[in-house]
Order: sequence, then C-alpha cells, then structure tokens
Amino acid sequence: MPEHPRLDRHFATLPLIAILRGIRPDEVLPIGLALFESGFRLIEIPLNSPAPLESIRLLASELGDRAHIGAGTVLQTSQVSDVATAGGRFIVSPNANPDVIRATKAADLLSFPGVATPTEGFAAIEAGADGLKLFPAEQIGPAVVKAWRAVFPAAVPLVPVGGITVDTMGDFVAAGASGFGLGSSLYSPGHTAKQTMQSATAFVAAWQACQ
Repeated sequence: MPEHPRLDRHFATLPLIAILRGIRPDEVLPIGLALFESGFRLIEIPLNSPAPLESIRLLASELGDRAHIGAGTVLQTSQVSDVATAGGRFIVSPNANPDVIRATKAADLLSFPGVATPTEGFAAIEAGADGLKLFPAEQIGPAVVKAWRAVFPAAVPLVPVGGITVDTMGDFVAAGASGFGLGSSLYSPGHTAKQTMQSATAFVAAWQACQ
C-alpha cells in the first residue's frame, strides 16, 4: 500500500470510513464505540441524518484524538464551519465543489470530495482535496480505478464509495484503491452495536487480507 502524506495517522492505521447514515444521537455512542473497538478510526455522520451535528459532537467528545469523526453529504460552505464547531475533523461530499473544498482546508479539516471523472478529480486536487471519493463505486468499477491510478499522483488516496462489500474489496485494492467508504453493508438504521461490530470485524479482516 502506498504512503499517503496528505493524510494522517488515522487513515494510515485503517483507511476505511464508516458511514453511519440515518444514525440518531441517542444511539451514536454504542455504535461508534463498537466501530472503534473493531479498529475503525474514521467515522462519518452524513448531514442528512437526524440531528447530525449533535451525533458528531457526542462521538468526537467521547473519542477525542483517538479517532476522526467527520461529516458526509456536505454541500455548502456554511456546513463546514458547523461541522468544525461540533468537533468534526473531515468533510465528505457526493460532489466536488471547489468552494467547499477550500472552506474545508481553511478550517484545517481533511477533504474527501466525490468525483466520477478524471477532470473532476484533478480539479478537486487543485482546490486542495486530501483524497478523492470515487462515487458511485458500482458505476466506476475496478477497471476505472486502475486507469485513474496510472495518471493520478500516488500520494493522493483513491477511496471508492457506494455498494462496497467484503467480497468486492479485493478487486478494487488490486486496481489501486487506497481505502473505502462503507455504508449500508456496514451499518443501517436499526442495527445494534453487536451487529455493527460483527460487520466491522468482517470488513477489517477483508481489508487486511488484501494487503
């Protein structure tokens, strides 16, 4: 696995982003701690979840600098400052808005904009992105990741997101993926901490098997 100097130790420890779409503040701590105990150090709360900033605040306060809590589905620059105030440390978007990327870096947060073409990817890097969220991964596929890896700087992480399972990780890693964003196959609303830990453990093992 190549080194990624644009990112920090949490990405280097385990470059898997847990996406907790739909989670509520009253359940975020047991779910978040189950993920942490499984090895996850990057946990995303999408902003279209119930009271997302409160969930970010609770989990960031609980885990401190032992993990990075971030926000997903960030579409506006004003949301970046809200996330930073809540204790968030990274921003993920489904698109590559240069203003959001620049606001993210101005707030000293990590930036993972969503891109689907090389043109979008290079524009995102130019704006200051730390890594590229390849979205939707089902549409992009390993063959495209391999082609992208041949032209993008090795120091820029390529992180497929969307429909990733323990069975599809290997092909993406072989093609040059640097990590993954994991959504409903890891956590869906209503999952217990035990169910989440079981899924998380399986993903960690699958990642380790790819190295």
